[in-house]
Order: sequence, then C-alpha cells, then structure tokens
Amino acid sequence: MPRQAQILLVDDRPENLVALEAILSSLNQILVPVRSGEQALQALLTGEFAVILLDIVMPGMDGFETAARIKRQARTRDVPIIFLTAGSGPPEQAFRGYAAGAVDYLAKPFDPWVLKSKVSVFVDLYLKSVQRDQAEGKAGRWLADQLSGPLAAVQETVEVLRGLTAVARDADAEQVAARLARRVGRLREAIDALAAHPADAVGQVSSVKLADVVEPADRIEPADRTEPADRTEPADRTEPADRTEPVDGGQG
Repeated sequence: MPRQAQILLVDDRPENLVALEAILSSLNQILVPVRSGEQALQALLTGEFAVILLDIVMPGMDGFETAARIKRQARTRDVPIIFLTAGSGPPEQAFRGYAAGAVDYLAKPFDPWVLKSKVSVFVDLYLKSVQRDQAEGKAGRWLADQLSGPLAAVQETVEVLRGLTAVARDADAEQVAARLARRVGRLREAIDALAAHPADAVGQVSSVKLADVVEPADRIEPADRTEPADRTEPADRTEPADRTEPVDGGQG
C-alpha cells in the first residue's frame, strides 16, 4: 500500500498553519499549507489530496465559497473537507459547513488528538483506495495482454473470410461477415482502452457481451428435407385355398 498521502491545510494565518503542521507531523504524510481559498483551488488542480482542513473565516474567498467551488469540480468533489473555525462563531456556521459539503466540523481550540485521529481515518481510506485502483490497473493490463493475441487471430480470420470469393458473391454471407467484423472491432476498441487506462476501462470491457461479438445474422434455416414417399404396402397375400379334405372312402 502507498505510504503517504497529501493533506491540504488552508488558513490565512501563518501561526495556525504552523500549529496544524505540528499536530499532524507525526502522521508522516505530505502536508501542503496554503493561505487562501484561491491558493487551495490552485493546489487541487495540480495534485490529489486525501483530506482538506479548511478555515472558514478568511479574507476574500471564505471557507464556504471555497468548499462550494471544490464540490462543483468533478475532479475534487469527493475530497473530504473538515471545516475549522473559531469557537465564537455563530451556531449556524456548523449547519452551513455541512450544507457546503463538509464531512466534519471542528471549533477552535480543538483537541489535537481528536483532529489527528479524524485526519488519520481519511488518510487510511485514501491510501486503501489508491491501492485498490493500482490492483485493478494491474489486473486490467494483464487481462488486455491475455485477450489481445487471440483477438488479433480472430480479426485476421474474419478478414480472410470476407475476402473469399464465395462470401463476396453471397449477400447473406457478406452481411454476416461484415456484422462479425464490426463487433470484433468493438471488442478491440475496448481492449485497447483497457490497456491504456486499465482502472477506468474494466467496466467498458465487461459491458461488451459475448453475444454482441458473435451473434450471427438471422440464421438461415436449412430447407426441409423431403420425406420419402410412403412405401407401398405389399398387396395382401392370398391365403391358400382351403385344402379339400379327402372324401371318406366308401365302406365296401
């Protein structure tokens, strides 16, 4: 499993960033401190983060607006946000924080052990997710390698089939061969995508059903075989005539 993840620390006051780094340094992760919402958005464009610690009260773009922009981006919308704010803030701040997409909300001064524990959970989830994606990518590349060779042989056979004079002269046969070529082509595209982006393309390959590749055109039913004509039954055999019983000889 990967050993380190990036944690984004967002606070306009340098002393608060120093305090956060001191609390989280024992996690042995990569801490990225920034001093504004704009800088936070810029950092998210260039790197992946396990969790964001976001101060609410900042000049210019505050924490709520920053969170809203983070959640509007497909690339960053799933990054968990923990809001940090002064304990003297209005009660509705917590509600606004959760409404903005935060997974947690801590009021200052907070317990350092509580903060470190919460961050550790999200770091662990992130690292496990990266490990799973890497495993899926490795499996996807292996699958692509295993399928590519046999599929190339199938493509070559289909091309040879379409080049046969007998197929070219038979409209039905040509239609079946063309349909098969298209479907094999679809499978080739899926396998190429799997090789290029294995973690993202596994679902694409699994959605290409075998029936979509090998399903023939309407099957031509063979002509009915002509049943042999009923055999003529032999004429009834003539029973032999009753043998004439000999006449009793007259008694002398």
